[in-house]
Amino acid sequence: MNVSAWVWVVSLVVLTAILLLDLVIIGRRPHEPSLKESGLWVAFYVILAIVFGAGLALTTNFTVAGEFYTGWLTEYSLSVDNLFVFVIIMSRFGVPRQYQQKVLLIGIVLALVMRGGFIAAGAALINQFSWVFYIFGAFLIYTAINFFRQGEPDEEDFKENLLIRWSRRALPVSRDFAGTRLTVQENGRRLFTPMLIVLIAIGTTDLIFALDSIPAIFGITQEPYLVFTANVFALMGLRQLYFLLGGLLNRLVYLNIGLAVVLGFIGVKLVLEALAGNNLPFLNGGDPVGWAPHIPIWLSLTVILGTLAVATVASLIKSGRDRRSAEKVPVA
Repeated sequence: MNVSAWVWVVSLVVLTAILLLDLVIIGRRPHEPSLKESGLWVAFYVILAIVFGAGLALTTNFTVAGEFYTGWLTEYSLSVDNLFVFVIIMSRFGVPRQYQQKVLLIGIVLALVMRGGFIAAGAALINQFSWVFYIFGAFLIYTAINFFRQGEPDEEDFKENLLIRWSRRALPVSRDFAGTRLTVQENGRRLFTPMLIVLIAIGTTDLIFALDSIPAIFGITQEPYLVFTANVFALMGLRQLYFLLGGLLNRLVYLNIGLAVVLGFIGVKLVLEALAGNNLPFLNGGDPVGWAPHIPIWLSLTVILGTLAVATVASLIKSGRDRRSAEKVPVA
């Protein structure tokens, strides 16, 4: 896939314009969006991604479109998992609901910037060192095992990192929020508001999640343009999805198991691709491993979509049973 500079420029301009429109809407009227408003925005971004993929199919081929859809679906599912932690952060710091939209949007912008850097670094590494697939694959398999072990995230799982703890100690922080402002004047002193600490927590969390998601998308496609656009479309609409899902997040009890299967599958796929193109002198004499199978994109899409569908349905069934069982327990 040969992407010209003007295609990159047009894509960046259009996507930036959409994000700026989002920011203007929030800035003019900070509020907690209704289910209808959130649903319409989420549907808009999903349709936008589907149309973009269809455009790729028409202008290139169905394989490229399949890579985009598979990457977008993987990144989107990982982004939903991010929402669990965002809910915990908002609760831990007591962010008022009407200001959470702006916090989420700033978090999305930070995630895009950081992932852009990781994508550029990852593409450069892959071009220079094909053996990096071994590292990416092993890391994803390790991450999948951790996902499987940890289960559903809860507030006790969130540990303040070193930067958050340092910020609390070193920076003069006011007791209360002042809207979405980062500083406030109190008794002649300029103080930071808790909003700054929240943004630091969101930003560092985005950084950690990027370490998982970027190797995952490179396991599906090595085309930087597809990697970037899949990430952008996965993050766009995440703010509205946060409010749309609401309490439903707590019902997705098997989501982490589903993500563990997805990441493990992509990790194995990466290792197999690394073996098929092996040039490490200490492995098979530096020659490619002939028995390593190639996993086609249609199979990857089927496995990922099927796994996420099963995890979601199983989660909703279990949550429904648990809720009915709780309703039957007599109150003492």
